[in-house]
Amino acid sequence: MKTLLLLLLLSTATQAADLYDPENGKYLGKLGGNEYDSDSTSNPYGRYGSEYSSDSINNPYGKYGSKYSNKSPNNPYATHQPIIIDNEGR
Repeated sequence: MKTLLLLLLLSTATQAADLYDPENGKYLGKLGGNEYDSDSTSNPYGRYGSEYSSDSINNPYGKYGSKYSNKSPNNPYATHQPIIIDNEGR
């Protein structure tokens, strides 16, 4: 949970930040932002924000949202959490 909070804080500081799977480069949406944006992790009905989507960090049973997954920012011991890329490519 601390990692997710840190991700959200970073997203507000860098404006348009995107999430990617570090192993295969899979796009995982825009971090935070507009709840009406289809790519936003804040859109509860979108692919990247829904609690039911397999590509969402908000799905507690998915590989990117589970507190047990090695690819989830919700797991404090995960080693392959999604990476944040800002609008400048950093």
